[in-house]
Amino acid sequence: MDALSSALAVLTAMITPAVLISACGTMLLSTSTRLGRVVDRVRSLSDKLEELVEAGPEMALYEERRMVIFGQLDKLTSRARLLQRCMVIFYVAVGIFIATSVSIGVVAVSGTRYHWIPIVLGLIGACFLFYGSMLLIFEARLALTTIHMEMDFIWKFSKHLVPAELAASHKPHFVHFRRHD
Repeated sequence: MDALSSALAVLTAMITPAVLISACGTMLLSTSTRLGRVVDRVRSLSDKLEELVEAGPEMALYEERRMVIFGQLDKLTSRARLLQRCMVIFYVAVGIFIATSVSIGVVAVSGTRYHWIPIVLGLIGACFLFYGSMLLIFEARLALTTIHMEMDFIWKFSKHLVPAELAASHKPHFVHFRRHD
């Protein structure tokens, strides 16, 4: 019975890295989706910028449009780089958690002399998972900045299109919580 409880303890210990591998997989899927959306948005804005240049400066709010698109492309480039870095970090974390699970089994078979190895590997993997999560927070802030930029321009543009008395009488129903960079 002691051998059975020992084997169950090893298998139970090996499940913890598996749960963390699953968490990394979820983060990878989410990050990959976000990266795909950023790339699609960059392509769309690049096309809009080309159309804008072809239309010429006589277009309404030409300079403002150019600046908004350029600013968004700048932020989106930073987001794409952050997301790529996050994906690498999450893949490294997956590898480390797999190594943790394997090392738990190896230590159980070989004896307790190297029992610290799975603990160290697990902590390193958790640190990578934490670091990737922190980078995603920075990326989310960049995403929020681009949304605010776009909404501010749309508000300005819509005021340009409606009658002046309507634009003057209407106050926006939103509050700015962002920093002005």
